[in-house]
Amino acid sequence: MNAQGKRTWCVAGGGVLGQVIALRLAQAGHHVSVLEAAPETGGLAASWSIDDIVWDKHYHVILPADRRTLELVSELGLSSALVWKRSRTGFFADGRLSPLNSAVDYLRLPSLGILAKARLAFTLMWAARIEDGRPLDQVPVGDWLTKWSGREAYERLWRPLLRAKLGTNDDRASAAFIWATVRRLYLARSAGAKTETLGFIDGGYDRILSALRDRLSSAGVDIVTGCPITRIAPQGDQLQVETAKGARLFDDVVSTLPCGVTARLCDALSPELKARLDSVVYQGIICASLVLDRPLGGYYLTYLTDSDLPFTAVVEMSALAGRERFGGKSLVYLPRYVAQDDPFWELDDGAVRARFVAGITRIYPDLDPGAIRAFRLSRVRNVMAVPTVGYLDAVPAVETNIPGFHIVNSAQITDGTLNVDATLGVAEAALPRLLGGAMADNLSSAA
Repeated sequence: MNAQGKRTWCVAGGGVLGQVIALRLAQAGHHVSVLEAAPETGGLAASWSIDDIVWDKHYHVILPADRRTLELVSELGLSSALVWKRSRTGFFADGRLSPLNSAVDYLRLPSLGILAKARLAFTLMWAARIEDGRPLDQVPVGDWLTKWSGREAYERLWRPLLRAKLGTNDDRASAAFIWATVRRLYLARSAGAKTETLGFIDGGYDRILSALRDRLSSAGVDIVTGCPITRIAPQGDQLQVETAKGARLFDDVVSTLPCGVTARLCDALSPELKARLDSVVYQGIICASLVLDRPLGGYYLTYLTDSDLPFTAVVEMSALAGRERFGGKSLVYLPRYVAQDDPFWELDDGAVRARFVAGITRIYPDLDPGAIRAFRLSRVRNVMAVPTVGYLDAVPAVETNIPGFHIVNSAQITDGTLNVDATLGVAEAALPRLLGGAMADNLSSAA
């Protein structure tokens, strides 16, 4: 701490969450450094280049109800770059691709009987209207869905969709997961819009991250990339952060890293806290970006229930954003959400590509593999903390047993699914504890 009472802070992790926390700390007058292991900042929102297209590594959209994201976009001066579009949704089941954009489309779904459809519709409406999902934390998701939707809808629709998102962790999740998922989809149709309306920044998250970096630089934040942290340890009344580039002392450290990583980096954490951190189950992702010289089906999102497909959804970003933004080409994502023990982790990129290409040509038989101009894979081990039954009892607190060492990460999302707006909510909730209530209130008003 210097003579003016300003503290030195280290933010471990340079994703959107870490950068926003760093910005708020700097705006409060503190000296802040962001240490990021990757060559670039952004985390899951980072961009890359594929076939001369610079866009997000992983698919992202903004909903009309994403208050925190919209406020950040405005703060960064990017509101004029925000584009809203009506999206279209597809549904692939039993080898058949169908639209899923209206009540008529829903009634035509071939995979469910009329009674199952009625119970499914009731479940969706009921879940969307639940304001507080905390009571669902203790209820297994399979039990809850079977109770309300029935066995047919669960086995033919819900369970395949759960497996697509959670893999072998599907039987560990609570009903709070499906509540949060349904509620977010419902919000895409609310906020004054009867149809599903989605937003994006013209230029993708690359523009948000670039503007955020500029704002951090102007605030005096030191951003160090390619700097993995190897150890965090108390030293006197400070914390020593050891990295591949040397060791530095800070008054405070905020870890935005996954729970298990945080537990391994800091030996001084109590055994009870380490056990809590290690109990959090993470789902990973293997996500392919494809550039095609033709459109697919015109659906932004296609749900898949055929369990033998190698990926868990088809996201045609160009169907939402327009092919003109990609030089007349199509940008498609093929995500596979994977548990830590999924054998897909062991496949090399060539093997994954072969399986994914076979899968996409099965859904679209008229797609010539030669139309695939580029294919690039992203692999991230720790993406989403699975909301297991009783998860609220496992969520780590911001404070730890070590003075000055704080945990603020996406595992603290308890009222929604993983998305940028929810992570900004984690930062919003943590700031009063990091800075002190009055200072954080003043800072929020100023921002």
